[in-house]
Amino acid sequence: MSQFDYIKEIAKYGLENDQDRLLTVLNELVEYSKKTKKVNFAIQLQSILKESMRQQSVNNLTKVGSDSYYQRVDDRDIQELILEKITSDYSLENIVAEDKVMNDLKHFIEEHDRIELLQRFNLPVANKLLLHGPSGCGKTLASYVIAGELKKMMVVVNLGAIVSSKLGETSKNLSKIFRKAALEDCIIFIDEFDSLGKVRDYSQDHGEMKRVVNTILQLFDYLPQSSIVIAATNQKEMLDTALTRRFDNIIGFSLPTISQIRNLVELTLSKSGFIFSNKKEAAKVMSQCIGLSYYSIQKTLLTALKRSLFQQSDNEIKVITKINSHIWKNLVIAEKKSLEIS
Repeated sequence: MSQFDYIKEIAKYGLENDQDRLLTVLNELVEYSKKTKKVNFAIQLQSILKESMRQQSVNNLTKVGSDSYYQRVDDRDIQELILEKITSDYSLENIVAEDKVMNDLKHFIEEHDRIELLQRFNLPVANKLLLHGPSGCGKTLASYVIAGELKKMMVVVNLGAIVSSKLGETSKNLSKIFRKAALEDCIIFIDEFDSLGKVRDYSQDHGEMKRVVNTILQLFDYLPQSSIVIAATNQKEMLDTALTRRFDNIIGFSLPTISQIRNLVELTLSKSGFIFSNKKEAAKVMSQCIGLSYYSIQKTLLTALKRSLFQQSDNEIKVITKINSHIWKNLVIAEKKSLEIS
């Protein structure tokens, strides 16, 4: 059957309220999507099915205080703790970084690709990853790459909702997130992790930060090996040392070198239909990009592409469009000035 045939059957059985046949066709569509390389769609559909089946199991009247009652309360509460649940199409080809970072990411991904082999020999699987370094240098992108390579759903934590001024509430929120992620066998991504894992005597927290750090340590210990937690921070030195040691892998990101800037430009322009009008001038601008992050460089380049395009009339626009290097140079200078980079 084609995808359209599956959609027609889903509509038919849904309107007829024939749940058994509807579930059968939905599961068949999941398998069909995997075979036709629409893996992200399959993952999302599978997640919807699991959530629906689980909800049905607790949809009947529940006794206050029962396990089902608390599960339903948790389900309502958990929604605001999650910024988004996503699948990713990114792969290792979509990221530019130094060789050590690339190798560390490859090894981490390989462990989960071959998790059954490691388990056969009773070897632990690295599933707690700390990414640190300056803002805009690829930490978030790396998490998308891992999710894409492993074809796993990624839960992005809503830090604003997790952290609470109420005593003990932050620890409870973290427990809910980890419990949910363990059930769904997915990736938890926590950005700005230093706001949760500060050194326990770092400030006047009256014991609350100690409780939060201790909770994270306990949650790490009981995280299933098939689930993954990725934490990112710009301030690794602020993290509690006991917490830092608990990560299986720690990967440091840094500002790009001239070689990595060239690779980033090539990656950004590949299949874009844009080339530089003056390669020598473009090379000089790349040298001027030293000190900027990957994000800032790509942002200025994409803006230069758009402005170069707008400079032309509709009649002048061709399949291959030339980039005005002078426009990019001015954007790079302005970016450095705004960030106070000399």
